[in-house]
Amino acid sequence: MVLIYIDQADQQIKKSSLEAISYGAALAKQLGVTAEGILLGTVTDDLASLGKYGLQKLHQVADASLNHFDAKVFTQVLTEAAKAANASVLVFAHNLNGKAIAPAVAVKLHAGIVTGANSLPDTSNGFTVTKTVFSGKAFAQINIDTPIKVISINQNCFGVHLQEGACALEALSIAIPAASTKVTTTHKVEGEIPLTEANLVVSGGRGLKGPENWGIIEDLAKVLGAATACSRPVSDSDWRPHHEHVGQTGVQVAPNLYIAVGISGAIQHLAGVNRSKTIVVINKDPEAPFFKAADYGIVGDAFEVLPALTAAIQKSKA
Repeated sequence: MVLIYIDQADQQIKKSSLEAISYGAALAKQLGVTAEGILLGTVTDDLASLGKYGLQKLHQVADASLNHFDAKVFTQVLTEAAKAANASVLVFAHNLNGKAIAPAVAVKLHAGIVTGANSLPDTSNGFTVTKTVFSGKAFAQINIDTPIKVISINQNCFGVHLQEGACALEALSIAIPAASTKVTTTHKVEGEIPLTEANLVVSGGRGLKGPENWGIIEDLAKVLGAATACSRPVSDSDWRPHHEHVGQTGVQVAPNLYIAVGISGAIQHLAGVNRSKTIVVINKDPEAPFFKAADYGIVGDAFEVLPALTAAIQKSKA
C-alpha cells in the first residue's frame, strides 16, 4: 500500500498535498496496490472529496493538538500509522514540513529515502527514483531496495490530476506523545498568496532601485493573481520582508511562471527558482546571467516594461 501524508495549515489541506495524492495514486496504480492517505489533526475540507484525486482511503488522527505542526510529534505518529497500515511506500510533499519529517520517518522505519523526486519511479527493474542534484544542474537516478520506501516529491513536478473515485474515511487511534515545545503566539502574513503554494510569482531585484518603486511589481502580481518575491540583496536591504526572499538560502519555489525583474541571476538565486516551468527575465542589461536560464527575455527598462505589460494584461481581461 502507498501511504500519502496529507499536509494541512489553518485546518485546510495544502495544494502541495493534492499533488502528492495524485502522485501517490499513480504510483499505487503502477505497483498494483491501494492509495491511502494519513491526515493528522482536524480540517474544514470535505475529506470524502479527496477521492477525486485518486485517494481510496483516508486514515485520520483527529486530535486538535495536531493542528499545530511539531516535527518530533508528527514523526512518531506517522511512524506508528505507517506500521499500523502496513505501508510499503510513503509519499510526502517536498515542502517545509515534508523536509522536516520525511527523513526522520524513514530512519524510524529503516526505509530508503529519496527527497525531491521529480517523476514517478521506474519499477521495471527495481525501484529507481530520479531527482535533480547540484542545484538543478544534473539528474541522479537512485535505486531504493529496502522493504519500505519513502519519497518526497518536488512541488509542481507532477501536477494535480482529477479522476473519478470515492474516498473512504477511517478514524485512527494512536497515542500522541507530549510535545517538547509549546506554541504561544502565531504571527501570520495576511492577504498574500504563500510563495510555496503559488503557481505564478513576480520577483524583483536591485534593479528596482528602492522600496518606493515596488508598486510596479505589486501591480503586475495583482493582475496576474501572483505572489510577490525578491532576491536576497533586496531582503537584506530591508526593501522587502525576508519571507519573500527566494533563492538557495531563502524560499525555493517551482511555479508555472516565474517573472524576474531587475535580477541579475546569481547562481544562489537560480538554485531557488530553476524548477519553475517557465522563467521570464526582464532586465536592461543584455549580459545579465539570468537570460541564459530564461525561457523568454525582455531587454528593457523595468519602469517602462512593467506598466506596459500590466496594462496589456488588464486590457486582455476586460
